[in-house]
Amino acid sequence: MSNSNFSNQAHQSGKPSLSVESDFSGQEITTIKTTLIIGLGLIGGSLALALKKAGLGGTIIGCDRDQDEVDLAIKIGMIDQGSTRAEDWIAEADLIVISVPVIAMESVMQQIKPLLRSDTLITDVGSSKGSVLAGAERVWGSLPDNFVLGHPIAGSEKSGVAAALVDLYQHHKVIITPAANNPGPAVRCIAQMWQACGADVLSMDIPRHDEVLAATSHLPHMLAFSLVDTLARQDENLEIFRYAAGGFRDFTRIAASDPVMWRDIYTANKDAVLNALTQFEEGLATLRTAIEQSDSDAMLGIFTRAKSAREHFSRILENSAYIPMENKLIHYRAAPAGALSGRLRVPGDKSISHRSIMLGSLAEGTTHIKGFLEGEDSLATLQAFRDMGVVIEGPHQGEVTVHGVGLHGLQKPAGPLYLGNSGTSMRLLAGLMAGQDFDVELTGDASLTKRPMERVAKPLRDMGAVVETAEGGRPPMLIKGGQQLKGIDYVMPMASAQVKSCVLLAGLYADGETQTTEPAPTRDHTERMLTGFGYPVARDGAKAALQGGGKLTAGDIDVPSDISSAAFFMVAGSIAPNSEIVIEHVGLNPTRVGVINILKLMGADITLENEAEVGGEPVADIRVRSAQLKGIDIPLDQVPLAIDEFPVLFVAASCAEGTTRLRGAEELRVKESDRIQVMADGLLALGVDCTVVEDGIDIVGGTINGGSVHSRDDHRIAMSFAVASLRAEGEIFIEDCANVATSFPGFVELANGAGFSLSVEEA
Repeated sequence: MSNSNFSNQAHQSGKPSLSVESDFSGQEITTIKTTLIIGLGLIGGSLALALKKAGLGGTIIGCDRDQDEVDLAIKIGMIDQGSTRAEDWIAEADLIVISVPVIAMESVMQQIKPLLRSDTLITDVGSSKGSVLAGAERVWGSLPDNFVLGHPIAGSEKSGVAAALVDLYQHHKVIITPAANNPGPAVRCIAQMWQACGADVLSMDIPRHDEVLAATSHLPHMLAFSLVDTLARQDENLEIFRYAAGGFRDFTRIAASDPVMWRDIYTANKDAVLNALTQFEEGLATLRTAIEQSDSDAMLGIFTRAKSAREHFSRILENSAYIPMENKLIHYRAAPAGALSGRLRVPGDKSISHRSIMLGSLAEGTTHIKGFLEGEDSLATLQAFRDMGVVIEGPHQGEVTVHGVGLHGLQKPAGPLYLGNSGTSMRLLAGLMAGQDFDVELTGDASLTKRPMERVAKPLRDMGAVVETAEGGRPPMLIKGGQQLKGIDYVMPMASAQVKSCVLLAGLYADGETQTTEPAPTRDHTERMLTGFGYPVARDGAKAALQGGGKLTAGDIDVPSDISSAAFFMVAGSIAPNSEIVIEHVGLNPTRVGVINILKLMGADITLENEAEVGGEPVADIRVRSAQLKGIDIPLDQVPLAIDEFPVLFVAASCAEGTTRLRGAEELRVKESDRIQVMADGLLALGVDCTVVEDGIDIVGGTINGGSVHSRDDHRIAMSFAVASLRAEGEIFIEDCANVATSFPGFVELANGAGFSLSVEEA
């Protein structure tokens, strides 16, 4: 769908008009000089006000069966003209909006049919689309080409012209349901009309629309009406209502809606509503049985899934977690700052957080997790296992309790598993899903759908899995269940902990031994955690192997702070003059310490304190003091040990004396972005001399200027340029920073507390 805006064109009356540009074939469409809105209730009246405010739609004519409402609409400037007779205006209308109850729409269509011009655009606002389509087919034989069905998801318990609101559609959803015969320009025109009113426009097919709205709108209203009616008929109803708590009032508020409207909706969308009601009754019966049998685990499962789903829906409405982040534009404005100081604790290790949920879910018994990273990537993994029937309590202040179901206890999810921006979730889950009895689709946001998945699909197919990907080996991934996997000896063509982990996790379900051999060391969290859960993993240098058919035993996990998150402050403390900071309880897995080794080779003043081992993972506090860094040739053996930290290491190189050279880092090109090229583009924009090669980059240290850079939807890029501001000559404006929440929630607050000067702007 086009996102282009309406263009204003003057016509002979001097009023602004509503039009769209040519479609892709160059065919011009009609300019909207006159808009006719039939039905001046809350929806139609608010649309008229919004179009007036936007200066669009030309002359606005309103028709309603109540002349007093028409008169009021003219008096308050909602419409230019109007009457109770829509037929008087049909022939001159370029756009007709049918805004009457769904049960009355067919009669309106009969009314307008004889007088309708062939080039007039038509749309509606009905809550059920199947009934409107059926009515149109009875009137015209088939849906007219220029009739684009739509449904604004907005309203209140009030009605009539007096209730209309100019901002009713601001930041609300409008669903259009285009038919195959609707021309593109007509669809775009209707979409743009709603966008001009401030709405977010979505597209959906008619059957799916009616199913979704039946479940999310029609069913809740039905339950509210029924509950209030049931209680009102009880003998002690006065006490019931007098002592009702806020929850009752909140839930039953929607029972104050227009009864006639809802009667019409249930009549029009009967089949979908009854289907939703049947599903609800089945769920209610399950809960009733759990209560009758005092099955506390079943009750806890239902309640925790419901609580997490409600929080999930709230985030969706706020355009935050588990949704494509491009829907929310956040920018950073980073000003030069002084010295850094203090003690910091960065969020828990993302890699360990992912794996703790996965293995805890597949273990027998209950796993208690402390220090869990409550970032979007880790939460996506958590939600996926909830969707597969695992009872998970929390997270609350980093604490999570996972009630494991065993290796074969997962249930088929109701729909695709949406993994947001998390490549780790998708690649590791692919291995686990290959061994299940059910089919599953793994999908994610726009960024994730660009990431290569053939690297895990190929070895899984070698093991006997049936894995389908989109074009180019990209997500979504469809994994067929019920396959008998066999162990393989997989020599990895690339150094990737995610690929290694995927194969080993699939090996849990395979016959015989599964072995991986990696070309260079990568993080070994999966091997360590499997061992911690009582599943033996044999390790010999670059090889890791396990036998299928074992079991995982639940235990306690203390997640250390993420060294990848700590890296931003290691570099920050090194490059900001007169700085000294301590980063607490950081995980120092030997396969992850490349960033420390590289910074020390560059001359960084980094010392380790309070070294210990927690849950099989080494940890320590990291003290960083400012130092003059020097350029180096980064050792090849350190590259895989610092693969996620290179964006901020590039910033360190920009502040170092001399040239820093990186080679052997092809893997950086297939991360959330092409991190070599995106960082180079940003550094060049800030006046840093750098040269890109296929597997690396040369960076000449010097002055960092102020300027504007783009993160390309990559959280590590955004945070790296925030660090660069500490040594910049001027302010750095960093575009597209919403995805920082995927790995480092609270980054801005923690950075500013240490001495950064960061502000957030929402577009």
